[in-house]
Amino acid sequence: MSALATDWPWMLPLALVLVAVAAGLVVLAVRRKRSRLVRMGEPPLLARLAPAGVLTSTPWRAVRLGAVVLMAGVALAGPRWGTEPAIVSGAGIDVVLALDASLSMLATDERPNRLERMKQEVRRYRDLARADRVAMLAFAGRSYILTPLTVDDGAIELFLDNLDPSIVGQAGSSLARAVTQGTDLLLSSQGGSDRALVIMSDGEAFEPIEDVRAAAARAAANGIAVVSVGFGTTAGATIPITENGATVPKRDENGEVVVSRYHPEMLQAIAEAGNGTFIGAEVTDKATRVRGALQKLRATTRSVSAGVQRTARFQWFVAPALLLLLLDTWRAERRRRAWPGTMRRAGAMAATVALAGCTWSGSVPRDAAREYAVGRYARAASLYRRAIVKGDARPEMLYNLGTALVAADSLDNAVEPLERASKIDDPELRFRASFNRGLGYLRRGLAGAPDADSTRTALKTTLETYKRALILRPTDRDAKWNYELALRQQEQNGGGGGGGGGGGNANQQDQSQADTPQAEQQSGGLGEQQAEQLLNAAAREERGVQGRKQRLSRPQPPPGGKDW
Repeated sequence: MSALATDWPWMLPLALVLVAVAAGLVVLAVRRKRSRLVRMGEPPLLARLAPAGVLTSTPWRAVRLGAVVLMAGVALAGPRWGTEPAIVSGAGIDVVLALDASLSMLATDERPNRLERMKQEVRRYRDLARADRVAMLAFAGRSYILTPLTVDDGAIELFLDNLDPSIVGQAGSSLARAVTQGTDLLLSSQGGSDRALVIMSDGEAFEPIEDVRAAAARAAANGIAVVSVGFGTTAGATIPITENGATVPKRDENGEVVVSRYHPEMLQAIAEAGNGTFIGAEVTDKATRVRGALQKLRATTRSVSAGVQRTARFQWFVAPALLLLLLDTWRAERRRRAWPGTMRRAGAMAATVALAGCTWSGSVPRDAAREYAVGRYARAASLYRRAIVKGDARPEMLYNLGTALVAADSLDNAVEPLERASKIDDPELRFRASFNRGLGYLRRGLAGAPDADSTRTALKTTLETYKRALILRPTDRDAKWNYELALRQQEQNGGGGGGGGGGGNANQQDQSQADTPQAEQQSGGLGEQQAEQLLNAAAREERGVQGRKQRLSRPQPPPGGKDW
């Protein structure tokens, strides 16, 4: 559990003061009532006529009301612990960021180099436009799509961290190819907002300027806003590269040291042909200028993740305070012998609380849900399949069918409905479908022989499935745990992979149970620090895969011979 925090800490000492005040007022009210009654007659007579408890001390009422004030004060302080995703709504557009990953972007005329400055501007742009759907493509001699259109900052940051000249298979620099592929990517996307293409480069391209103009004009003709952003200086700088463990300047085929220079004319040609905006390398606040150039475009309202926040827990204190207040009222009414009205009010409140806690089950066949609840998973799957055959093709039904099949150890039949359910727009259902599909493969990987090909394939599929699930919900502890469990098993079987900690088995892990149909997944027992370590292990493993791919890809020289 994370540390306790409050929205208004000053309310806590104030609550203690109010407790003393409330207890004092209760004692004072009892004494004043007692003094008024004593003036009406002798104590023996009043003891027979007055209701029970009037003439005696009532410390428990002071305790009850003091506890009510204390818990109400703590609730008003806004206690928070634990974490949950922070979801915000905003208006955004569809943007493709075409990022120059050629060797010339390693020139040091911008600090620390042009490539790192470009990454800084991309991150600042994402901070300014959280609701924009962003796709990234890297280009050098050819262009390469890094991410599709997404609002997931985790996926964007993952590929941005690994962006370097080795990620594109052909050296050189081709702006025309980047503009063409960015245009095609935007034209193939579905959405109600306007679209924009942002090209970030030093402008050093070895191709006819007419090809660049034609590609930009095509983007403008299809209603795509074009923005070109420059990096570098016209004076230029050398390109440091590593050879035999030493850093040396890049040389051309004649052995001459290469000096890479900023060419604004290529980027200006893109902006002019695309009826767009050119932002020069000398501009210091490029991200703000890009945001300003795109602000007039028609946007669509989206709900996007803004990281995590501590979960509000005020209700944990409001509920017992209300119950104590209800108890005090009931005892006061009892003294006045008003039982019937009090019992009707208490019954009405109890009914309200019960209805508020009901789960939503009207959208699924009740007999199938009942069979699943008592553990007859095969029978539940049969009933769900029967409902689908009769025409109920909702994604929820596909998810329920796949979940029941996973629980019945029928993974081969569960893959198809869960795969279909994981491709819908609802992120909650997509996550649950991916989680349960990964769970089925995890069970198969844990139960199989360590040296069997089927076991290795099942564990590999588990890792790929939970990666997609963690992109949808990066803070889910159960998905992190199952991902780490698959990594450990793969490492024990000699299959490599990251991850830390000792082993475990499926029978000991409460987190390895599937989501039940139309019910929330049970939370795991991991601490916040351990959950973060597991997610970091997943991120490190993914970065390692990207790094190995980059090291194995040897850039091919362009046809013209200039490979920077």
